[in-house]
Amino acid sequence: MSAFSEAALERKLSELSNSQQSVQTLSLWLIHHRKHSGLIVTVWERELRKAKPNRKLTFLYLANDVIQNSKRKGPEFTKDFAPVIVEAFKHVSSESDESCKKHLGRVLSIWEERSVYENDVLEQLKQALYGDRKARKRTFEQIKVDENNCSTQSSPSDPPQTTDLIRALQELENAASGDAAVHQRIASLPVEVQDVSLLDRITDKESGEQLSKMVDDACMVLADYNGRLAAEIDDRKQLTRMLSDFLRCQKEVLAEKEHKLEEYKRKLARVSQVRKELRSRIQNLPDLSRLPNVTGSHVHLPFAGDIYSDD
Repeated sequence: MSAFSEAALERKLSELSNSQQSVQTLSLWLIHHRKHSGLIVTVWERELRKAKPNRKLTFLYLANDVIQNSKRKGPEFTKDFAPVIVEAFKHVSSESDESCKKHLGRVLSIWEERSVYENDVLEQLKQALYGDRKARKRTFEQIKVDENNCSTQSSPSDPPQTTDLIRALQELENAASGDAAVHQRIASLPVEVQDVSLLDRITDKESGEQLSKMVDDACMVLADYNGRLAAEIDDRKQLTRMLSDFLRCQKEVLAEKEHKLEEYKRKLARVSQVRKELRSRIQNLPDLSRLPNVTGSHVHLPFAGDIYSDD
């Protein structure tokens, strides 16, 4: 781990990308330097406000990763982020589109599920994200209307776009559970760092410090991987919900299209019957093209004189 300094932190924050690996790598570095948590949070907030709108959400992803994965080592980050996290949510929400706000809502729901903060802080975060909108009880008819209009209403159960599903599936291709290199690294951890009974073998300070370094490295590897696995679990849960919503609305669309198909089949049958009847009637009508052509011929009509002639 590189040494900590404010300049180093600013540089790392400027290089932070939206990839899972980038967020987790910087998170691990910050947790390692947690004794500077107060300064880290101050610099984080300052750089968040300076960042371009399309990078602000990544700063909150970083805060989320640090807060959750540092709890096992101490409460420093949870406490130091608490006074600024509400304003950070307000700031990011005010400069974000609806898609970004949905991601913020997902982070907030995770914090609620895991009781990361007290209820009063969570309520402030909801207010920062959603404004004055409050959950209201709906009538059964309103719920049915929402269900029947799932393709047009904006809600957490909206069917995801195909591109969102593809992106979620592609992200899981590089999920933590498939990281063979980390699996090998964890499998090759020395037995000394996993069995407390072997501590009796330590006979001098030098060997103790060597083992301590090995244990610290093992803890960081495992803590990082556990954090990645926890994030993957959340991603898979989210994907499951997305697929469920997508499948539900696809079934509704399928039923609608099948109904339309039946309707158009009936229309086709009626039009086919008209065509059949029309052809039958046409066959029974006289063919004028076969009548003799009388145009220009001479027809002798009797005159009255012919009738009353003496002959």
